[in-house]
Amino acid sequence: MNRYDLVVIGGGSAGLTGARTAGRFGARTLLVERDRLGGDCLWTGCVPSKALLHVAADVQAARRATAYGLPPVTNRADLTAAMAEVKRAIGAIEPHDSAEALAPYGVDVTYGAASFTGPATLTAGEQEVSFRYALIATGSSPALVPVPGLAEAGPLTSDTVWELSELPRRLVVLGGGPIGCELGQAFARLGSQVTLVEAMERLVPREEPRAAQVLRERLEAEGVTVLTGYRAEKVDAGAVHGPGGSLPYEALLAVTGRRANTRGLGLEAAGVELTESGDVRTDGRLRTTNHRVYAAGDVTGRSAFTHLGGTQGAAAATDALLGVRRPIDYRAVPWVTFTDPEVARVGLTADEAREEYGDSVRVHALENGRVDRAVADGRTEGFTTLVLGPRGKIVGATVISPRAGETIAHLATAVRLGWTPSDYARTVHPYPTYADGPWHTALADVYDRLARGRGPIGALLKLRRGVIR
Repeated sequence: MNRYDLVVIGGGSAGLTGARTAGRFGARTLLVERDRLGGDCLWTGCVPSKALLHVAADVQAARRATAYGLPPVTNRADLTAAMAEVKRAIGAIEPHDSAEALAPYGVDVTYGAASFTGPATLTAGEQEVSFRYALIATGSSPALVPVPGLAEAGPLTSDTVWELSELPRRLVVLGGGPIGCELGQAFARLGSQVTLVEAMERLVPREEPRAAQVLRERLEAEGVTVLTGYRAEKVDAGAVHGPGGSLPYEALLAVTGRRANTRGLGLEAAGVELTESGDVRTDGRLRTTNHRVYAAGDVTGRSAFTHLGGTQGAAAATDALLGVRRPIDYRAVPWVTFTDPEVARVGLTADEAREEYGDSVRVHALENGRVDRAVADGRTEGFTTLVLGPRGKIVGATVISPRAGETIAHLATAVRLGWTPSDYARTVHPYPTYADGPWHTALADVYDRLARGRGPIGALLKLRRGVIR
């Protein structure tokens, strides 16, 4: 029986990063993958969706170019050509996640199912192995809400939508979260008639309410029919039925949540417990109820982001092999909905901050109409919001604008380090960029405190008045 320092189950972001980290330490490492290295992000998630969004943005730009004398373009794009670009992007990135890319780190890779046979043993494909530590990084899969007829209708999911070869004339998207909004906008720009359905009262329900409203207005301006507060009651082969009538479709896309991949892992044999929602139960160090076994990524039930999964994978490997804890500040983990405009957030919303800190919370917002780059680009919809908690520290931020995903990174640093707006404003930002939005929002707080005579600058000025007359 082969023995490893670390056995990693799953070759997505969390598993790959955990395996590379262990390999860098010189640990004997095995990665077990049942399908393809790269995980959902590479094959059915981040990479293909962003490639399709890029194609859709090009199509939209071509339509807008008619204002400058260029001839009109067809209303319907060639989906086969669009999917070819998606495959090109996947093919270009796939080598980064391959077994060959892991070889320099000394990581062994085997393909097949993995199943625990005991607290420190498992089967990996055709072999039996023992381990000092294991890392479960098996990710998640699309889950359908329990609507009568939905499963029988065989809807597309975020995993299978990439198999489409013809652009559907009428597409109904169930789920107004980030994935539903992104794919809904993309297909609308490519030429589908899209209806976007969300059971909650607004799109992207985790975001600031006003950000959801700005996004809704943009989608509707591009021809997307948005229905919020719509709970599907029944689905059949050609329509979704609910309050107020039926929604006929040629294609149905269901993006209504995800479920941790734990089936067949033999978790009971390893003494690994699940939560009530079916995720692997972990502590603050990402250890499961068997402290030899760690878990990272979507399977833990925490926010399902590729960048967080990678961070967790590295932290788990470091904790297990070196005994060095790498705490993750989950409040400083940013995320982005890659619509146009993008919606980016880190930390608390204004309402969440008020629930936690009470009336001491202050909120500063700046419209994109005050950002010169947005004005120059004709993209003034959107805003920046900074949420300030105790002692004026930035505890949350929302940006909705083009390239908001690039802008939010610096704000994530501000949240993690406990910066005040004054700290943030000290960094000189290049002009003219969309990053001016958060910078000017921070300055607004500085100017507001100056106007009210508060803060160290106001106190210093009063002191100087008393000393120098």
